[in-house]
Amino acid sequence: MNILHQAIAIVLPYIISVLEIIGILVVTWSGIKGFWEFIQNTFMKKKLDLHTHLAKGLAAGLEFKMAAEILKTVLIQNLEELYVLAAVILLRALLSVLIHFEMKKPHEQKKEEE
Repeated sequence: MNILHQAIAIVLPYIISVLEIIGILVVTWSGIKGFWEFIQNTFMKKKLDLHTHLAKGLAAGLEFKMAAEILKTVLIQNLEELYVLAAVILLRALLSVLIHFEMKKPHEQKKEEE
């Protein structure tokens, strides 16, 4: 059992780092893509769904970050670390819920217009 615990303690930080990097890349790519769609909508008079695409990308990036935070719970060694991790998870969960509601808003507005 001790060997398994040591193996987890060695490998898990790398897995967490990979998930965090993926989340960062997804959010960054979504931001760049969203900015490009904003430029196209503003100057080229296109009607791309910038809001939905950006919100979906941010939500996906946050899911990767949440996965990393959940895995961090395995490495907790004292109560203070648990409090900090719980606060981070709570904030990220609230952001995910907010983004989810923001994604619903344009669809509800379209239904009202029809």
